[in-house]
Amino acid sequence: MRQAGRSLPEYRAIREGITMLESCRRPDLVVEITLQPVRRYGVDAAIFYSDIVLPLKAVGVDLEIKPGVGPVVASPVRSLGDLEAVRPVTPADVSYVTESVQQLVSELGATPLIGFAGAPFTVASYLVEGGPSKDHAKTKALMHGDPGLWHALADRLADVAIAYLSVQIEAGASAIQLFDSWAGALSPRDYEEFVQPHSAKVFAALASYGVPRLHFGVNTGELLSLMSAAGADVVGVDWRVPLDEAVRRITADGTPPKPVQGNLDPALLFAGWNALEPEIDRILTEGRAAPGHIFNLGHGVPPTTDPEVLHQVVQAVHTKSTRT
Repeated sequence: MRQAGRSLPEYRAIREGITMLESCRRPDLVVEITLQPVRRYGVDAAIFYSDIVLPLKAVGVDLEIKPGVGPVVASPVRSLGDLEAVRPVTPADVSYVTESVQQLVSELGATPLIGFAGAPFTVASYLVEGGPSKDHAKTKALMHGDPGLWHALADRLADVAIAYLSVQIEAGASAIQLFDSWAGALSPRDYEEFVQPHSAKVFAALASYGVPRLHFGVNTGELLSLMSAAGADVVGVDWRVPLDEAVRRITADGTPPKPVQGNLDPALLFAGWNALEPEIDRILTEGRAAPGHIFNLGHGVPPTTDPEVLHQVVQAVHTKSTRT
């Protein structure tokens, strides 16, 4: 479950006085924070502790992650000249990532490690907007008003994602996930024209590694078939679309079904077990429509979640999956 560690008291203790980006560049902290939810919950895989803007910071983009706000970029992209700030990522730029992944693989043993990166659209939206946005108006305006600049930016960010994910895979990550968290702001037409080719470039470049490639977005129910067509092996689904319906949408054009990931609404973690358990049962049942199902939340773990509730969820999924 993505961001599972941030609800833990041991996470808050180890992060005290340390910024997000600083913690991501310290292998000792990355290893410990990644392992914390694995120890607590006994999940089936670990999620690499990092942030999608880390590779931008590594190549010198002037940005910070402001608490309660998110990534804030000092000089947003407005022209082709602004692209000079986004240079290619090399393994030397993120040597701490290689060290962190190698240590984690050694510590985890048989437990797989999932690496990740931000998809070109989502990372571009921060660069264009200058920070988080509710409507992504500046990003959409750039797409349509200057498509040449947009495609140049998205292509460069695809290369960043490829390089960053390659570093993680070569250091030992068992699978990778491409997060397009804000792609749900787009229409299918805009996604197909302005986004899909760049995400597809990332997945195609990583195919030769032979590791599972996952793709996830929020509020992307209308984009599931297009996201699948970008080349992922597993399609993440948020809580807005039942998994069996997600499988129907993914296969509507004759595409063979793929494994899916999801999709418990994080809000239900606060609803009490009598409400939560039937939802787990429903999701497990709906997930059988796919050739494989990774049970997960439909988005990240809220910071105020009771860790014991997450432990109950993991235990219930393990028990019920074994029975069925």
